[in-house]
Amino acid sequence: MIDLYSDTVTRPTPAMRQAMASAVVGDDMMGEDPTVNHLESMVAEMLGKEAAVFACSGTQSNQMALRVHCVPGDELLINSTGHIGNYEGGAPAALSGITVRHITAPNGFLEVEDLRGQLAPEDQHLCRTRLVCLENTANAGGGRVYPLKQMQRVAEWAWSNNLKMHLDGARLFNATTAGGYSPEDVGQCFDTVSICFSKGLGCPMGSILAGSHDDIRQARRVRKIFGGALRQAGIIAAAAVYALENHVTRLADDHRNAQQLAAQLSAVDGICISPKDVETNLVFFEIDKNLGTSAQLGSALSEFDVRMSPFRGQRMRAVTHLDVEAEDIPKAVDAVRKAMAAGIREQRVPAGGPHSE
Repeated sequence: MIDLYSDTVTRPTPAMRQAMASAVVGDDMMGEDPTVNHLESMVAEMLGKEAAVFACSGTQSNQMALRVHCVPGDELLINSTGHIGNYEGGAPAALSGITVRHITAPNGFLEVEDLRGQLAPEDQHLCRTRLVCLENTANAGGGRVYPLKQMQRVAEWAWSNNLKMHLDGARLFNATTAGGYSPEDVGQCFDTVSICFSKGLGCPMGSILAGSHDDIRQARRVRKIFGGALRQAGIIAAAAVYALENHVTRLADDHRNAQQLAAQLSAVDGICISPKDVETNLVFFEIDKNLGTSAQLGSALSEFDVRMSPFRGQRMRAVTHLDVEAEDIPKAVDAVRKAMAAGIREQRVPAGGPHSE
C-alpha cells in the first residue's frame, strides 16, 4: 500500500520506538515526568515562549487555547477553511460556548483587509469578538505557507484591537521549512501556538501548546477539564523529542516528493492541478466532473493499493510523509492514470463524508 491519505498514517521509526522504550518517566500531573518537562521546555524555547503544556491531540491543544482566551458568548475569527472551525467536531461551541465567525479569503489565509469591519461593536445583543485564529500551513487552503510579514500585520492589527492571537500550527515545521523563517519568528506573532507531533513529524500521538506562564497555567487546568490528565506521558513525549531532533530537516524530502507528485499528476488526463501551488507536503487536485468524483477515484485507487483523501465533490488530497519514498511517487501516479483510464464513475463509494487532519 502506498498510503497518501494523510501524514497522520505515519508509524514510529525503530529509532523512535527505542527512544520511547528507554524514556525516563514520572507523574506528569504532579509535574514529575522529566521527559515531558524537557519537551515542554524545548518547545517553549524554540517558539520564544515562557512555557508549554503537552496534550493528547491537536484538537485538544487548540481547544485548550480557545478556552484560555475566551469565555462563553465570545466569538473567534477564522478563515472559512480553518481546521478549528470545520474539523474539530464543533468543539468551540460544545466545550466553551464560543461562536466561530468564518471569513472567506484565498489560500486559507487572512489579511488585515479581510478582518477590518469584522469586529462586533460593544452591544449586549452581540457576541464579543475576542480571538483571531490562523493556521500554518493552511491545510484545506492547499497546504500553503503563511508569509511571515502577513502574520506580523495581522498580529499588529489584532493586538491594537485588544484581540488575542492563536496559531493552529499543526504542520508548523512544514511551514518554517518551506517559508524560510524560524519557529521563534512565528511565535512572536501569537499569544499561543499549538504544534501537532503526529503528522509530518511521525509520532504516534501528541500535541503541545505554548504561551505565557499565565496562559499555560490556565491551559493545564483546561486540559484536566477536557479529560487530558496525563501520568507517565514521557513514553510519548520521548517520541516528540526524538522527532524534533531528527525529523524536522527531513521534511524538505516530503516537499520535494510532493512537487514531483504534482508535476507528474499534471500529465494525467482528467486531472487538473497547478504544480506551482504545491508548497509543502499537501497536494490538492481536481477531477474532471464529467469523469467522476474524488470519492469514486479514491475507491478505484484502492484496487491498485494506493490511498488518497477525497474531499467534497471533485477535490482530492494526497499527502507525502516519512513513510513515502521517492520511488513511490511514479507508482502512485501510474495508479491514478490507470484508474482514470478504466473509468471511475461506476465506482461504489463507502459511506462517510470527507475528512481532514
